[in-house]
Amino acid sequence: MRTRPCPLLLHFLLPLLIFFISPSIAADSLTPATSIAANQTLVSAGGAYKLGFFTPPGSSNTFLGMWYNNIPVQTVVWVANRANPIVNSTGVLTLDPTGVLFLADRLGNVVWNSSSGSSNITNPTAQLLDSGNLVLRGESSSNATEEIVWQSFDHPTDTLFAGMKLGYKFKTGLNRYINSWLNTNDPSPGEYSFKMDPRGVPEFYLYQWSTRIYASGPWNGEEFTGVPDLKSNDMLKFLFVSNPDEAYYTYEIENSSIISRFVMNSSGLLQRYVWINSTQSWSVFWSDPKDDCDDYRACGPYGVCNVDDSPICNCLPGFEPRFPQEWNLRDGSGGCVRKTQLSCAGDGFLPYQNVKLPESTNATVNMSLSLEECKQSCLQNCSCKAYATANVSGGGSGCIIWTDDLFDMRQFDQFGQNLYVRLAAADIPNLNATSSGGDSNNNKLAIILPTISGVLLLGACGFFIWKKKKAKNQSEIVSFPPNVGNRPISVRVKNQVGKDSTQDHSLEDETSTHEDLDLPTFDLGVILDATDSFALANKIGEGGFGPVYMGKLEDGQDIAVKRLSRRSSQGIDEFKNEVKLIAKLQHRNLVRLLGCCIHGEERMLIYEFMHNRSLNTFIFDEEKRAQLSWEKRFEIILGIARGLLYLHQDSRFRIIHRDLKASNILLDREMTPKISDFGIARIFGADQTDAYTRKVVGTYGYMSPEYAMDGVFSIKSDVFSFGVLVLEIVSGKRNRGFYHSELDLNLLRYAWRLWKEGKSLEFLDPKVTSCAACEVERCIQVALLCVQEQPRHRPMMSSVTMMLGSETASMPFPNEPAFSIGRGFSDIESSSQSHTANIVTVTIVEGR
Repeated sequence: MRTRPCPLLLHFLLPLLIFFISPSIAADSLTPATSIAANQTLVSAGGAYKLGFFTPPGSSNTFLGMWYNNIPVQTVVWVANRANPIVNSTGVLTLDPTGVLFLADRLGNVVWNSSSGSSNITNPTAQLLDSGNLVLRGESSSNATEEIVWQSFDHPTDTLFAGMKLGYKFKTGLNRYINSWLNTNDPSPGEYSFKMDPRGVPEFYLYQWSTRIYASGPWNGEEFTGVPDLKSNDMLKFLFVSNPDEAYYTYEIENSSIISRFVMNSSGLLQRYVWINSTQSWSVFWSDPKDDCDDYRACGPYGVCNVDDSPICNCLPGFEPRFPQEWNLRDGSGGCVRKTQLSCAGDGFLPYQNVKLPESTNATVNMSLSLEECKQSCLQNCSCKAYATANVSGGGSGCIIWTDDLFDMRQFDQFGQNLYVRLAAADIPNLNATSSGGDSNNNKLAIILPTISGVLLLGACGFFIWKKKKAKNQSEIVSFPPNVGNRPISVRVKNQVGKDSTQDHSLEDETSTHEDLDLPTFDLGVILDATDSFALANKIGEGGFGPVYMGKLEDGQDIAVKRLSRRSSQGIDEFKNEVKLIAKLQHRNLVRLLGCCIHGEERMLIYEFMHNRSLNTFIFDEEKRAQLSWEKRFEIILGIARGLLYLHQDSRFRIIHRDLKASNILLDREMTPKISDFGIARIFGADQTDAYTRKVVGTYGYMSPEYAMDGVFSIKSDVFSFGVLVLEIVSGKRNRGFYHSELDLNLLRYAWRLWKEGKSLEFLDPKVTSCAACEVERCIQVALLCVQEQPRHRPMMSSVTMMLGSETASMPFPNEPAFSIGRGFSDIESSSQSHTANIVTVTIVEGR
């Protein structure tokens, strides 16, 4: 009977034998007679990958990992002992005669092994392939044929290689998924995972710990319906396989000269990188989640998300919001309910086009049915809520039926799939009438007149309820004491509204303006109640465009009301610009606009309230700075970068903020950064690179030199401002007002001087007691790249986010920073105005 060596004995003997008699490894394979220790490595036959030991920057832990061999920047793509590092010691990798890989420290303590049961093989060999797969094979003891008993492709870490399978192997229960690093310098299992749910129609989900935060949508034979831009092309071929044995997703690289990897990063983003030889760096080719519509179940049951709409949530035809008030305040999580309940007999279907199919884990699939047979099957099942084609390729085949509530849908312009939603018979004619282009005028009037009557009736009811609550006599004037920098407001309330021609005209203008803005509007009375008639105690800030007040709506929601001053430099056009811009922008790192209020010349914006106010109240305050650990500062930097990337690249428009600064970064309860104030933002065309203005608006100290001096601005102007902001966050010092008298340097050049001398950590705020040194140095170098004098030398925000989010990203050396505009001018943000929240500070310099 064959016996297996005692692992306990191996723990003590193997390290000693290895250190004294082990030959050096320079090949692609490991046998029981060889080992890997210290600086020894395995290199695949074609030289593509290398396997060996590495220690992350700023760490004393050692890991066995795999990285690209021909790329100058070490990019680790697989880690063996990520959950159990070797601490303060060197490691040894051995292969025992029974076909099990053992990883131990110098004392013989085993920290990892490849065993998943008895291998029953002889003459084992571990080989590193050019695909990046470490395979363990040997001769079967039963039939003398060679077989693979273990492979690294079955145990991915944060990276999916070409040819690696992501999904389930049903016979063995093997679940292959990718899991993020804990942070950029710690490969320990992190909080984000991307894995398949094989039930129903298999679908991939992004988890934060155990909570789903993103779904790919079901595979329809050509694509995941929630990821329409992830289609096969000349460079990459995407495959999805589902059969009784296994279900998995994989990809192939069609061009062998291309190096690409798919990564679940520690910030919660799925990203595909490609290696650019000309710049010797990784470039982000694709990234998800992209926007608020990628949030899991963003619009609740029967809600459909459309990032081009404002608000982004809509109900399916035949449905209405479950909670109308929350819906109008842009909280669509409550979803929608049917207008008319199903009766089973006589129900019909309405096709909904270009949609991400609903969550499919509880759906049923029958590949033998045609689309018409699918419809009949759904009609015969009173629980059926919707149906769709299972496989759209080759003319279409198969049937998916949903019997549960429909979740996680979104609308696309030209992608997605047709979904057939079941509706009560009473709703079908109404929907067909409103959607048909051939209705007669009588039919149109039959729809329009009742609608107008209903709206007028509701408006009249609402007006008289408000009047009853507010009015104390037939004609009353409600006035407020003037505040600094703005005028009092008056509202005339009359029983005979129609007799006041001035008021009629004002309301007419407001209606026109509201329709133009396409945004939920608040009645003035609601705002007065919420802010206690703009009480001085509720005033939380004063910006260049007017004061900001905090308030509380009747439902308890906290709001911030930005009230435009009569003397404000922002006119109605700029006000509309800000409203239109923010209404179309939906991102977790942008402040959320709840609505607006326009009454005569009075103009107000209503935002979600940021309980931690603005970033400048923390980083420039001696006491509060200590509350910002390095981890929190780094998260804030990453959040701002993501928000700016969305504005520049991923939003519906290409937007330049033009006034990015610490006081325009707001912080919510969890200290999540949100970019605010778009009053002077500009929309760029997709192919536009820069523009010129004679009116320079922004804040000195954050302006790029070409903008401040010549009025030329581009997305690289925002990149410059971001670089300044990062240096302020790292150092805790304002760019405006900082001057190192001994070295005759401003903040930017002081940072560059320290970086050039290898003393970057001296730039760090002394209030930070502990940090990841490599992250601090990386942030400073990225910031210095952003504040270079020539715009063409500054990186795009896509490159910035990639460099910040990857500890292995290659970064060029920055040139000396641009001349910092600001010395000799009065400081725009005086100490008396440093406590800002939901406000903006703007200086206008007219060209001469």
